[in-house]
Amino acid sequence: MLSSLSKLSPDELEEIRQLENELGKTLLSYSSYDVVADNLTDDELVRVRQLEERLGTSLVVVRERGSKA
Repeated sequence: MLSSLSKLSPDELEEIRQLENELGKTLLSYSSYDVVADNLTDDELVRVRQLEERLGTSLVVVRERGSKA
């Protein structure tokens, strides 16, 4: 199971912004995904790490739970 910031429609974002304004608080929306970590070859790992460094972020390689590795 992995959680990350939700992908929301413009209307959903507007609803959240309205509630933030009413409450005077910042809200974050998280969604859960039924995934597990996946394996990488050495070459794939190098490519992921290069992209992480270039983007300044961390990437997690996953596959849907129950799918073949």
